[in-house]
Amino acid sequence: MSKALKLQKGFFGEFGGQYVPASLKAALDQVAYFYEQVKEDPDFQEELNNLLRDYVGRPSPLYYAQRLSKELGGARIYLKREDLNHTGAHKINNVLGQALMAKRMGIRRIIAETGAGQHGVATATACALLGLDCLVYMGTEDMRRQELNVFRMELLGAQVKPVRDGAKTLKEAVDAALIDFAENYTTTYYLLGSAVGPYPYPEIVRDFQAVIGCEAREQILEKEGRLPDYLLACVGGGSNAIGLFAPFYADKNVKFIGCEPGGTGSQLGQHAASVSYGSPGILHGFKCYAILDELGEPGATNSIAAGLDYPGIGPEHSYYHASGRAEYVAISDAEAFQAFQVLSKIEGIIPAFESAHAVAQALKLAPTLDQEQILIINISGRGDKDAAQAFKLLKKE
Repeated sequence: MSKALKLQKGFFGEFGGQYVPASLKAALDQVAYFYEQVKEDPDFQEELNNLLRDYVGRPSPLYYAQRLSKELGGARIYLKREDLNHTGAHKINNVLGQALMAKRMGIRRIIAETGAGQHGVATATACALLGLDCLVYMGTEDMRRQELNVFRMELLGAQVKPVRDGAKTLKEAVDAALIDFAENYTTTYYLLGSAVGPYPYPEIVRDFQAVIGCEAREQILEKEGRLPDYLLACVGGGSNAIGLFAPFYADKNVKFIGCEPGGTGSQLGQHAASVSYGSPGILHGFKCYAILDELGEPGATNSIAAGLDYPGIGPEHSYYHASGRAEYVAISDAEAFQAFQVLSKIEGIIPAFESAHAVAQALKLAPTLDQEQILIINISGRGDKDAAQAFKLLKKE
């Protein structure tokens, strides 16, 4: 993490902070205090690293996608295989770190929010492993789209709490979790899944997910003898992307591209691309690029990928955009669905709909580059969870 952007007490430039009522600030300050203790604790780090190795299966491979590279005829494409982690996504990296911290705090009740369900499954998994109680808030629209993950959470012993407010998706699940946390923080730990929210969560999630970029850096140097030219990752709130990008922050020749959910169009309610179509605002207690309506309230969003269906982006990503360190592009549902099929058929790897957004950008970018250039795509999750949705979409076509 030595090369990551240094945090200025909860802010990345003008983004981040704690725009919350006093009741929630007390809860957040408690989390921040304990995080400062554990991140410098060698016993904690050893326990976490052992679990990442023996339970999760890290390091995840950096795979040279030879057939896809040849098919596109341009840059050499590598895939960071977070889909091979236990539970099928990058989410488990952060979840194990936070769950271990909660246990050290003496807290047994864990709450979480989930959209695609992968964070919920990872949280339920960690709670089963560590003997903790687990409640997951999930919008009913996401529950409909991700029935398999709802079953997996329940099978692992978690209670899945339906959220029926608003659009019934990830934003509303976060709303419900924050209310619960503010009311019950003395007995409850809120295990937030993305690099969003008020301080200290964006820093916590980034640090636990930075294992992705740290590994990728070592692996590409071993395989190619140099750093990549581009890093590509999907971005909703942005945890998998910040985990890949942050360890390369100081390497100015490595370009970052965050691939946002462009949905079906650029109008409000057709997408969830906070940078491409949003503006700076306050969302869930922090300042970021957000999708806001005419009243300045969080606007309606839409995406084929439930895990990207959120009206804001993390504060560190917001700073990367404002400072020009990263580029953020909108990928349509149709482009992501095509990329989902292309990677499946050419490499035998079925990506999550979320990850397919990054694959879609690679399909456009790689042919414009020469064969000496290198792309790394973060395959943040596997597509099993999206198989039923993909089947229905293909039947419609």
